[in-house]
Amino acid sequence: MICGVWGRTSKAAALCIAAVFLSAQSEPILVPEVSQSRVEVRQGFTGANLLLYGAVIDPNGGRRTTEYDIVVVLKGPTEPIRLREKERVAGIWMNADSSDFRSAPSFFAVASSRPVGEIVDERTASIYELGTDFIQLSPSGLIEPEEQARFAAGLVDLRQRGGLYKEDPGGVRISQGVLYQARIALPSNVTTGPYTAETFAIADGRVLASATAEIAVEKVGLEGRVVNAAERSSLLYGLGAIFLSLSMGWIAGRFFSRT
Repeated sequence: MICGVWGRTSKAAALCIAAVFLSAQSEPILVPEVSQSRVEVRQGFTGANLLLYGAVIDPNGGRRTTEYDIVVVLKGPTEPIRLREKERVAGIWMNADSSDFRSAPSFFAVASSRPVGEIVDERTASIYELGTDFIQLSPSGLIEPEEQARFAAGLVDLRQRGGLYKEDPGGVRISQGVLYQARIALPSNVTTGPYTAETFAIADGRVLASATAEIAVEKVGLEGRVVNAAERSSLLYGLGAIFLSLSMGWIAGRFFSRT
């Protein structure tokens, strides 16, 4: 809405502001929650099942007439990665072409109330990364678009086979048009760090509301203390590792020299 005349009277200005405010509040509001805001990775960790749930609220308090689809996207920390392609040369498998990606998510999962292709078009899915085909990997270096697409597809395939990239069309259940829930499993080989769960309310192919919940995946116990020590005091950790290796080598040498 555009207010064409401003400042004639304070009453007109107030009405204009109120109209803009009410129009901005006409869209639904998402209230997301997650069953575990902190996932502890201990020795023998076999994975975790996250329940992502929430509600779609009408700000006007009236009865909703629009039916919404819900899409939930869970992303792990991004990391740079180099993907190499192997070729058979003279009977030997050797590294050939390679491609670098600056920001590949270590984990990526999408759950939706229907197949994403039935909810939005490819342009909207690409903007909001609503599927493994639309992950923004940010390739670096000079490489042909066809080659980039081939390497990107290879990376997605590798991580899908490892359980790190997944899609679950129909994985979101909506109750009474208001409440929703989705379950996403984290595998045992999941990367630790901050995770984000983005939820989108979509109607008529348009994203009407979105909200984000944070999840921390952290190593605890002895492994966690070792990781924290390596991150906080990398020099001392490196010197300690070298000293421990030399000590074990010296002890082994003394032991076998006596036998």
